[in-house]
Amino acid sequence: MSLDIAKEFPWSGSDLIYLNAAATGPLPARTAAELDRWTRLRVEPWNIELNEQLETLSKARKLCAGLIGADAEEIALIPNTSTGINIAAQILPIERDKVIVGYDGEFPANVYPWMAKARRGEARYEQLGLLPNGLPDWEALPERLNRGDVGIVAISWVSFVSGDRADLEAIGTMCRERGIWFVVDAIQGVGATPLDVHKCKIDILSCGAQKWLLSPWGSGFCYVRQDLVQNLEPRTIGWLAVRGSEDFSHMLEYDLTYADDARKFEVATIPYQDMAGMVSSLELFGEIGADVISTKIHALASRLVTEIAKISTLDLITPYDPARRAGIVSFKVDDVAAVSKRLDENHVTHSVRAGGVLRIAPHIYNTDQEMDRVLALLDG
Repeated sequence: MSLDIAKEFPWSGSDLIYLNAAATGPLPARTAAELDRWTRLRVEPWNIELNEQLETLSKARKLCAGLIGADAEEIALIPNTSTGINIAAQILPIERDKVIVGYDGEFPANVYPWMAKARRGEARYEQLGLLPNGLPDWEALPERLNRGDVGIVAISWVSFVSGDRADLEAIGTMCRERGIWFVVDAIQGVGATPLDVHKCKIDILSCGAQKWLLSPWGSGFCYVRQDLVQNLEPRTIGWLAVRGSEDFSHMLEYDLTYADDARKFEVATIPYQDMAGMVSSLELFGEIGADVISTKIHALASRLVTEIAKISTLDLITPYDPARRAGIVSFKVDDVAAVSKRLDENHVTHSVRAGGVLRIAPHIYNTDQEMDRVLALLDG
């Protein structure tokens, strides 16, 4: 594995310590090479084979499905998380007097589509509060659901600020038992933690691939549960969303019979080069082992959590319980500007969030020795 890491991330082992996968994951060398290959093809488009384009998309759907325990027929390729959340907001039926429930502190991609739906008078939108420590008040959710007026629960699997990880299986079970749709923004979890969407009873899941999946901007996927694929219609219609659309000889017959799978929710033309890059990155996950990558990320994050909790000048936000976190480790510091500057001066890439929160996010290319250096810098 170390040889592969050195080959795919040639900057690893240098003075740079990249701890910002939760913002933008670095591209593996193979992915960059694949993007370059597709760029060269676009320079000479007469060399592009249509079958290669379509096969690239098919392979992408299969690889994405494998990551989350889904079937390839349940995967629509999308350019970002927002697109998948908008699909959910558009297609899931909900009565006007019902409520869409989320949490305060959500990333805006999982807020604005629901706010817009409420503004149109299609439902109401309500955000549950956070605890004083900045984590979601998960105990408030079952009580809210029991009031009988909730139609959709839309949450992030992993909080982009705190790193708190929701118990999707428990929430999905509560929703399914009450006839409530369950929508998940999974961008901060997929790639860092294993997931089975069927076991978690998720109806729609959206995930951009540019973070933990180490893939290009403009790549991602949306999972739509199989029976919803069959029974719900897209609101935004793509020209490849209909049955037989890949046979261009029948293009002008204009038969609006949707594809039998989640391709019906795709809006072409899809960025082939970005999806080809995602395929390369996901193939790397397959070669190393998605479980191996997840184990490595969790081990590094656990090390950081354990040691940060011991530093008196830092206030750990990310839950100590391993079941409540993925790869993000967040903490508060009184003089966040000074600590951030110290990390910058020592070539440690990180993120600063509102409220004096500093966020770090290790991945497969990081090492225990790097964590030693970072912890020493954080301890002053």
